Amino acid sequence: MNKSIPVLSLHVIITLSIPFFVFSLRTGLPRLSDPCNRTPADLRSLQTDKTTVLINGYSEHRIPLLHSIAATYAAASSVAAVIILWSNPSTPPQILSDLSQNLSLSSSSTTPITIHRQPSSSLNLRFHPHTSITTRSVLICDDDIEPDTNSINFAFNIWKSNPDRLIGFFVRSHNYDLTHKSWIYTMETQKYSIMLTKFMILNFHYLHQYTCNKEYSKLKLIVDEKNNCEDILMNFVIAEQVKKGPILVGAKKVRDWGDARNEGEGEGMKEREVGLSSRKGEHRKRRGECIGEFHRLLEKMPLKYSYGKVMEAIGEQGLCEKGGKLVYCDKQIFR
Repeated sequence: MNKSIPVLSLHVIITLSIPFFVFSLRTGLPRLSDPCNRTPADLRSLQTDKTTVLINGYSEHRIPLLHSIAATYAAASSVAAVIILWSNPSTPPQILSDLSQNLSLSSSSTTPITIHRQPSSSLNLRFHPHTSITTRSVLICDDDIEPDTNSINFAFNIWKSNPDRLIGFFVRSHNYDLTHKSWIYTMETQKYSIMLTKFMILNFHYLHQYTCNKEYSKLKLIVDEKNNCEDILMNFVIAEQVKKGPILVGAKKVRDWGDARNEGEGEGMKEREVGLSSRKGEHRKRRGECIGEFHRLLEKMPLKYSYGKVMEAIGEQGLCEKGGKLVYCDKQIFR
């Protein structure tokens, strides 16, 4: 006689063999516990020798690329765990289940990869202080940025020496347009003040500050309204606390699939057609408006400029004549 089995939960956890992956299937959109109603994690209890990677995913067209990027992060020795934050509520659960299974079959790393389905597409949720994060350091990144493992490890080592700062590979700047009397978002050649979420490493503490500090409540509404500028707001949060700018790190190899300067009709062209905040034309204008609105609501401008770049290798700066050419003195000329 067959007995019916009662349903004990609204979700199913699928545990796969090592390498270990977890994927949650839910009948409805998941709910996040409110971190502001619980005691913040004691930073002293969090792991300091590794980082947790949070990859923001949205487009189903990018899943093959997301698969490759997640595996790369998992292979880095400085990474304790990879969490894919899936922000598209309309994606069928089976698609994410297939992604989880494919990751488990192809990865050679034992680093856990978790797919977490977000309850909405709000960019503010990129900085939610999940209870599953067990490291003091958190690496926030996009689903179209693919760094090499050496660059990941090097950036993390720089963060360990500067745990209160924002560390990363991609920067921009704020400035004030005297003609139009407005704040603008720009790229400078000599200075920077904004680290992008393409790749940024920060202290777990700042996730709680971003999410729970009521001072930023109205600013987060602007992020939702514009579907943009969450990275700018996090720079505001950190700069206001440490009174210092971010630190730009030189990477050996970082493939930016979403950069509009990619040529051809291949994979890179397809990848940059989609994404939560990638829109043409008015992009810089909208981000300048964000800076202006944040400044107006806070009644202060906390962003600080930084200068220079931290490099992994230090080479000879002097020039010598070799083979009839001026080259760095430590460069070997083969005849």
